[in-house]
Order: sequence, then structure tokens, then C-alpha cells
Amino acid sequence: MATVERVKPFHLLQEHEKVQTRYTEDVEVLRKTFASGKTKSLAWRKDQIRKLQQFIEDHYEDLVNAAEKDIGKSRMESVLYEVEFVLNDIRGADIELEGWMKAESVPKTLMTVLDRSFVHSEPYGVALIIGAWNYPVQLVISPLVGAITAGNCAVIKTAELSPNTSKVMSKLTEYLDKEAFLLINGGVEEATEILKEKFDFIFYTGSVSVGKIIYAAAQKYLTPVTLELGGKSPVYVHSDVDLEMTVRRILWGKFVNAGQTCVAPDYVMCHESVHDKFISSTHKIIREFFGENPRESPDFARIVTQRHTKRLVDLLKDADIVLGGDADIEQRYLAPTVVQNVRATDPVMQEELFGPILPVLRVKNLDEAISFINARDKPLAAYVFAAHESIVSRFLNETSSGSACVNDVMVHLSVEGLPFGGVGSSGIGRYHGKHSFDCFSNKKAVLQRDFSWIGEAVGRRRYPPYKIGNIDFFKWILKRRKSYLAFTSILPFLYGTCFGLFLAAIYSFLSSSP
Repeated sequence: MATVERVKPFHLLQEHEKVQTRYTEDVEVLRKTFASGKTKSLAWRKDQIRKLQQFIEDHYEDLVNAAEKDIGKSRMESVLYEVEFVLNDIRGADIELEGWMKAESVPKTLMTVLDRSFVHSEPYGVALIIGAWNYPVQLVISPLVGAITAGNCAVIKTAELSPNTSKVMSKLTEYLDKEAFLLINGGVEEATEILKEKFDFIFYTGSVSVGKIIYAAAQKYLTPVTLELGGKSPVYVHSDVDLEMTVRRILWGKFVNAGQTCVAPDYVMCHESVHDKFISSTHKIIREFFGENPRESPDFARIVTQRHTKRLVDLLKDADIVLGGDADIEQRYLAPTVVQNVRATDPVMQEELFGPILPVLRVKNLDEAISFINARDKPLAAYVFAAHESIVSRFLNETSSGSACVNDVMVHLSVEGLPFGGVGSSGIGRYHGKHSFDCFSNKKAVLQRDFSWIGEAVGRRRYPPYKIGNIDFFKWILKRRKSYLAFTSILPFLYGTCFGLFLAAIYSFLSSSP
């Protein structure tokens, strides 16, 4: 006999277990602030953005020095990829915010030509931002810019593995509205506790494994998320490139921050005709970058922890190392390392490396490279080096990734007009520039009508009792046409008025017909 599954009443499905945490009262303060409406004004958003800029400027050197203490990051990398990066984010937002907040008019149909159709960007409410240790300034402040410009309150969780930077970041609350922002320092315990709270939006940057935990926590309340994760970002080098320039660009991107960058080239697939030259070029260029002994170079960072260093060293067991490989786990040092004769089954190909190891694979052609990429999870970024447009076009069209860069690596992040984010296991959602504002905004669709008799002369034909003749009328008026795609809000007013009168005349004529 079949059993009948008992289903909970719908109202019970809507109820969630209420958990009291150490942050509940603080989050409730943020909720009351948002409910007051103060965060929605342009003046408040501008004020907070400018105070955020003041914080960065006041603590410029503190942030640079903290990054050096945490991870041995060079001054140039700290200044350009952390502090100046977020300052430009802030400056751009300050300049463009008023325009971002304006309603976005959309094309209309003949049925709504006299009406106003637009997208209204409204804040989600109280957002949670969880930063990452590899770029502890950029990966907190850039999302925060999006949260502020969109009009949200936010809880900001800094990275526990960058304690010196987190200490400086804790001063942020001295600048921002204390009733709208809460900053939390700490580790797993604090993250676990804050995730028990209900949020209106969650933004997380970090590993895939932790991203799954964040996603599971968000599902309890059906909270929308942006997950900036990672993956093994591939590089394909074709046979027609300027090889020395290609190697220099790839090695720069690989060894910035000692390889601890989510969009760093993870492995290279070289066309067999240039493979050996590629390998030999790495010796010369790494010496140019870091000298004979990279350990002594002020421009080469350290691995974040001894545990992470040991993980990388273990991946190199039995690898065919052609350059580097020197390690000091206690000092969190691993030299810039190049590995050849790599197979898909090797340890260095089983996970995102997130360190200064570059596996180089030999492939016969573009087809083999594309097949190799497509047999794996979709990466956060993919790179192709080729002079022929046909090769580039095939690579872009036949592979899938969160972003792509042609004949260089990582520099696409500097173009704020480009949305940044992953696809599949490499992430959900997009941000940077206006895309950050959009990321933290609910895009509410609005159709605004009035009570004019012109619009109603047509619209009243939808009411019961239904007449057979109205079916053909509405089929005609609602039919998708190219001609009305440009009609948005104010500009076609004159046209709309005339056309409405025309439709009214048709209606009157049809109504008077026997």
C-alpha cells in the first residue's frame, strides 16, 4: 500500500527558527536604521562614500605597511592593487552616483506608449560582506562601495589571516555611520555566528569550499548572494605570438602576490611548436623580475601561512621542476616555480594552486586546449595569447569563463566598465564600477500609468464581458515590432499623444459599427 507523505501547512514553511546570537542586537540596530529610510537619500550615500575615501587617505601608509607585515606584499603591489584600486572605485562612485540612481527607462509597446516604463534601483536592506586575506583592502572596500552607493546598511567581516590589515580596517567604524555599519574582526567562530543572522544580501570572496557553506546559510532565508570564488584559470599560448612578451606578461600575473590572486594564471597550455622556447624563456625573465635569489627580493611576497606553504610544497612532490622549487615552510617562502611535462592527473592539476607554481603543458593545437578546458569546471578567468583573430574568436566562443583577457592576464580587472565575477563553480554575480551598484540593488520593474481617457479608450477593451473582436485587436496592438523599441519615456510624448488619439478614433469607429 502506498504511503502518503504529509506536507507541512504553507504558513509553517514560512517560519524559520529564530536564533539569538551575540550580533543579534547589533544587526537589529542596522535594520532599524534601514527602515528609517535615511540610507536611501543621495546626500547620505555621498556623505558615506566621501568618509570612506577619507578613511583610506588618512590610513594610506598604515594599510600599505600592514600588507607588508601580513604577507610580505611589496609597496608597489599594495599601492596599485589595493589602496589606489579602491580609491579609484570610490572616486568613480562619487562622480557617477547621481546618474546611477536615476530610473532607467525601457522600451515600450504600443499598448503602453503613453505610460512610463522604468527600472527602479532599490537597496536590498542589510547586507553582509565577507572579505578575503589575499587582497584584504580591495576585497572589503570595493564591495562596500557597492553596498553604500546602493543605499544599504552592512555588516563587514574582515579576514582573520591578515591581522595587521584587519586592525587598521577596524578604524573604519570611526568614519562611517555607526547606526548603519558594523565591522567584525575574527575567524571561523565569528563568521559562523554572524551567518546565523538573517541578511537581505550576502557578498563573499574566497574559496569554493567556504562559498558552499555561505550559500547553504543563505538558503535558509532565500537570501540572494554574490560569491566571488576561483578555480584553475587556464592560459593558451598559440604558435604565432611574440613569445618573450607573452612569457613576461604571464609570469608577472602568476607571481604577483606570490600567486595568491584569484584570477592568476593557474596553468599554461603551450602549442607544441613554442613549448620548449616558452620554458627556456622563463629562466631569463624570472631573473629579471626577482634576481638570482628571489628570497632576497623586496618584490616577492610570502605565502599567507605555514600550512598553506606546506600544501604547495606537497603538490610539488614528484613534479618535473625546471625552475625554482626552493622552500622554507617556517618562513612561508616558496620560490617562483615552473613545472614541465605536466599531466592532467598530476597533483598540481587537481586544485586551484593559489601560489607561485606554474605548470606548463604541451598541446598539439587549439582544439586540444579547448577540450582540456571544457572537461573541467568553468574558471573565473581564461587567457589566450594569439595574433590571429580566428584563434582568439574560437577560444572566446568555445570556452566558458567568468571573464577573459586576450594577450595579457589580470589587467581586465582595471576596466571598471567590465563586470567581474565567475560562472558555475567559480562564482555567482558581478561587480566593479556601476556593476557594484547594480549588484547590491534590487532592480524593481515599474509601469506607471495615469487616468487619462486616451489610454483608457484602448485599455477598456480588456474588461469583461469579453468580445471576440477584441482578441484580434489586442493581438495586433501587442504584437512585437521593431519600430517601437526606441520609445522610452518623455521623448516620444508627442508621438504617443497623436497615436493615442488615432487609436481612440479607431475604437470609436469600431464601436459604432453594427
